[in-house]
Amino acid sequence: MKPMGALPPEFAHQSGALTIGGQSGAAWVAQAGDTPLFVYDSAIVAARIARFRAAMPAIDLHYAIKANPHSALLAAVAPLVDGLDVASAGELGMALAVKPAHAISFAGPGKRDDELAAAIRAGATLNVESEGEATRGFAIGARLGIAPRMAVRVNPDIELRGSGMRMGGRASPFGVDAERAAALVREIVAAGADWRGFHIYAGSQALDAGAIIETQAATLDLAARLADAAGVAPPLVNLGGGFGVPYFANDIALDVERVGAALHAALETRAAVLRDTRFAIELGRWLVAEAGVYLTRVIDVKHSQGETFVVVDGGLNHQLAASGNFGTVVRRNYPIAVAARMGEAGADAVSVVGPLCTPLDRLGDRVALPPVAIGDLIAIFMAGAYGASASPAAFLGHPPALEIVTSIQPQP
Repeated sequence: MKPMGALPPEFAHQSGALTIGGQSGAAWVAQAGDTPLFVYDSAIVAARIARFRAAMPAIDLHYAIKANPHSALLAAVAPLVDGLDVASAGELGMALAVKPAHAISFAGPGKRDDELAAAIRAGATLNVESEGEATRGFAIGARLGIAPRMAVRVNPDIELRGSGMRMGGRASPFGVDAERAAALVREIVAAGADWRGFHIYAGSQALDAGAIIETQAATLDLAARLADAAGVAPPLVNLGGGFGVPYFANDIALDVERVGAALHAALETRAAVLRDTRFAIELGRWLVAEAGVYLTRVIDVKHSQGETFVVVDGGLNHQLAASGNFGTVVRRNYPIAVAARMGEAGADAVSVVGPLCTPLDRLGDRVALPPVAIGDLIAIFMAGAYGASASPAAFLGHPPALEIVTSIQPQP
């Protein structure tokens, strides 16, 4: 028997039938019409945003829509955040449908000329990833008769300790090395582009508040050094994000209030060159991961050489991350439950496997669940980020998962 992650707090104390956004899992399936189904509770997302606002009232909040670009969820999130961060022309189009261009920034190391043109034409900010990209942006802007809005994405000379994905302190396809960033800023200003600031991202999926605090302090110092070297103050510094969520057994949730208090103190003593700069934090999974539940129906329960396999109608084609095949080195179990038996103790160790013809299609590895029968709904939690859009939906020709969002009243 292997451990699984803890249920998100909104679900941890439920008993009997699973409830999401005031309705049972079975009711959501009936409304959607079938399984597999992702249900996103937008009230949970709104609560995460409110918690961020309380902890960091002076910081702009950007949503990185790569975490979950589902259109109804994006429409619910957009009024509650200050900006949207995109990574393709496709995401740019989604963002422009719900947010004005001046609140959108576009990152990514391989922007094609047509993508640069789309961003410049719309008025979105380009987070420039290289000198070559800036040169192409200048030429496209000149052709269109539009001064491009440009920030410099910096490959920082620091890394976020303990992060699941480190994006600084080493050679990288992302951003301009810190020692060359100031020269590129001067080039942007000299070319007559609309200089928008720095984007500095050192890592993601960190649960250690101390590490995030240390990295944010170093990021502020780096931004000040670059601004002094460039001779121009940045209007905005995107401090990155990196806020992790507790997917697995023994993970401890991030103390966001501690991070906010430390960042407030650091900003009080920031360098003079940053005195009039605004600051933003870019978050994806921390806002939406815990709000999502993946519901999949049991097709078969079978036994093989002493093991029990619960075969469900969804798998890694929809939930690559939960299968352990998306960015994890050691396969560990997301929180899983039988949707009709919340709060019941596990009876036996079972493996929850999908319908695909590969042994990689395993959503739960020898987890303790109550008795399971054909037709039951299995709930995979922590499914709101990097789920449907980050999985190989076309693999083996199974239909895509359905997605549905609970409704909320937008909050100020």
